[in-house]
Amino acid sequence: MPTGVVLVAAERADQPVGLLASSFSSVSLEPPLVQVSIMRSSSTWPLLRTAPRWGISLLGADDGGQLSALSAPAAQRFDAIETHRAEGGALLLPGSPLRLIVEPHTEVEAGDHVLLLLSVLGIEHDSSIHPLVLHDRTARRLAA
Repeated sequence: MPTGVVLVAAERADQPVGLLASSFSSVSLEPPLVQVSIMRSSSTWPLLRTAPRWGISLLGADDGGQLSALSAPAAQRFDAIETHRAEGGALLLPGSPLRLIVEPHTEVEAGDHVLLLLSVLGIEHDSSIHPLVLHDRTARRLAA
């Protein structure tokens, strides 16, 4: 099934920590909640979990080249990636069509993943930037 891709990222001990997720969606408008699922075996998850605030950035149609960098081993993941630090250590991708500042709300064990409900504290949206869509493990653009 086609899906968007988000970077979930924060700064911990002055170092960027983050991972890509394709299981992301809105949950509630009141209160504003979103959800993301993360593999429990992820080596990044224990570090990200300790951050009080996270940035969620939807990758844009022109960000396909960043997929390999953001999929690299955690120690090199942000070597060639520009980020913007927001309040509370949330990291965001400049030029993303959607940027959220979130904090953990509820954590649910879900098989080999952790389902996270996140409270939305801030949102920036740029409708002139189209999202990147993954389908059949290939990055694609949406057509008009």
